[in-house]
Amino acid sequence: MTVRRVNVVILVLLVVAFLIILHRNLLNLNDFLKQENPDTAPGMVLPFETDFLSDHKVIRSGDEIPVLITAPEERLGAAVTAMNSIHRNSKANVVFNIVTLNESVVHLRTWLSKTDMKHKIIVFDPKILAGKISKDPQKAETAKPLTFARFFLPVFLPDAEKAIYLDDDVIIQGDIRELFDTSLKLGHAAAFSEDCDSASSKGIVKGAGNQNSYIGFLDFKKEAIKKLGMRANTCSFNPGVFVANLTEWKQQNITSQLELWMERNAKEDLYSKTLADSITTPPMLIVFYKHHSNIDPMWHVRHLGATGAGNRYSPQFVKAAKLLHWNGHYKPWGRAASFSEIWDKWYIPDPTGKFHPIRRHTEEK
Repeated sequence: MTVRRVNVVILVLLVVAFLIILHRNLLNLNDFLKQENPDTAPGMVLPFETDFLSDHKVIRSGDEIPVLITAPEERLGAAVTAMNSIHRNSKANVVFNIVTLNESVVHLRTWLSKTDMKHKIIVFDPKILAGKISKDPQKAETAKPLTFARFFLPVFLPDAEKAIYLDDDVIIQGDIRELFDTSLKLGHAAAFSEDCDSASSKGIVKGAGNQNSYIGFLDFKKEAIKKLGMRANTCSFNPGVFVANLTEWKQQNITSQLELWMERNAKEDLYSKTLADSITTPPMLIVFYKHHSNIDPMWHVRHLGATGAGNRYSPQFVKAAKLLHWNGHYKPWGRAASFSEIWDKWYIPDPTGKFHPIRRHTEEK
């Protein structure tokens, strides 16, 4: 081969290398622009994970544990606090999948940049709920879009075989790996805490009605409910904390079943008239009727947000609980909640100053 031919070959290789580098740079620029201007789409995952605060790092081990939690703008502090309590109480390799609305992405990013929690931000498009929610204005407060994110777990976590869903008003005091290792029976797509035998559910919760059984959530006078052949006194469960087998979930088309009952309720008004706040519970009770596993009751001690919670539980019991749930009207970042000092322990201040807990000694300006 002559010197001239060698030079030509070298020149061609340089051009090819240049084009490859240019192509990669353009792809990186495109990814950056998508992060800066995310188009709202159901289940769109933004490629953003943090690894900050090296001084606070601990060695994390094991396969990834996917945890899905929602973060509406007015409750970002709740989600961040719940996540922090998990992160600091475990050495597990937890990945937080945070479902929020498009307008909250920048605020959430700023807040999480002050942490070392591994996370992914998922943008939720409310259009996915079209035709599935009642248009009754009196129920608008309970029909907030992110409430239904739990129905779409496989959409948000397409590669996961198992995952944990958590409401934002929780604090985890145990090692989340223990909850993740909950054993699910063959053919069961989820494990919940039942309301009848839970340590936190003795008796009727004041202000919530008889909501420890199916009759508290569904209207058994409606023909569609009668045809299901469910017993009205069947113990209900709380879907604010659950472990999901996503392989079974997909095989059984759980999401489609939940959407079906949402649509039917929008047309036929199938839920109980005494229903308190959780309009996400009734369709889950139908779909998982006598077909779910149970989690350890101490991994879901709830009703801390109900009236009289401070009298229901002893400080020793609350300290021993693995997971605390302030379901009910009184939240731990509010003025009247019981055991809010536990929540304060894990709170990370909002760097933007938009969110701050309200305490009894704090006067409104």
